[in-house]
Amino acid sequence: MTLARIIEASGSSLTGLLAHAGESYSCRTDEAILAAARAECAAIKTAGERLRTHGYACPVLSVGATPTAHFADDLTGISEVRAGVFTTFDLVMKNVGVCRLEDIAISVVATVIGHNREKGWVFIDAGWMALSRDRGTASQNQDFGYGQVCCLRGDPYENLLVTTTNQEHGIIALPEASAFTVDDFPVGSRVRILPNHACATAAMHQQYQVLSEDGEGHEVWQRIVGW
Repeated sequence: MTLARIIEASGSSLTGLLAHAGESYSCRTDEAILAAARAECAAIKTAGERLRTHGYACPVLSVGATPTAHFADDLTGISEVRAGVFTTFDLVMKNVGVCRLEDIAISVVATVIGHNREKGWVFIDAGWMALSRDRGTASQNQDFGYGQVCCLRGDPYENLLVTTTNQEHGIIALPEASAFTVDDFPVGSRVRILPNHACATAAMHQQYQVLSEDGEGHEVWQRIVGW
C-alpha cells in the first residue's frame, strides 16, 4: 500500500501491477513450470484485490515470462500476458522445455573464413559482436557453447557448437569423434547459428532479415537499437 499511496500522492495514477516469474527459467519439468505459472497468477491477483479493497482501481494485472506464458492454464482476471521471446524462442527456452530445437526462428548466418587443421577448428566471421556473450545454457542440462551450428537451411549439425568467440570471430571446434572434418566447411561456405538468448543476439544487429516458411518471401525489418 505504501507504494500505491506514494504514486497517487505524486499526481500519477496506479493503473496496475506487473509480475515476472523469474524462477521459471530454472525449471526443468513441465510440472514445475505449470506450478510457477499458477503461483505467478495467484500472487498478482491477490495483490490486485488488496489494492482494490483499499480504493485503488488497479485495472491492469500483467503477467508473463516466456515459460509461464506458454504453460498458464487459467488466466481468469489477468488482463495482459507478456510472452517474452515467444516469437522466436532460443536455446535457453529449448533447455527449459518450452520449445523444440526446430521451433527456434532466429539465427545468425556466418561465413567460414579459415581453419586450423591440427586442432580441428573452423573459423567463422561471427564472434561475440554477432552472437553476444550470453552463456545462458552453461548452467542447464545441455550446454550449447555460444550457439548451435546448423546448415544454411537450418538443420542442426549434431554436436557442432560455436565453442569460443573473440570480438569478431568464432571458433567451431570439431569433437574428436565427429563425423565432420574441416574440409566439410570450405572457406566461403556459410552456416547458421542458433542463439542461446534471442534478446541478447538480436540486440547486436540493426535489422532482421525475415524469411517466409517456404524460403521464398524476404523482408527487412528495422530494429530500434540502443538502450
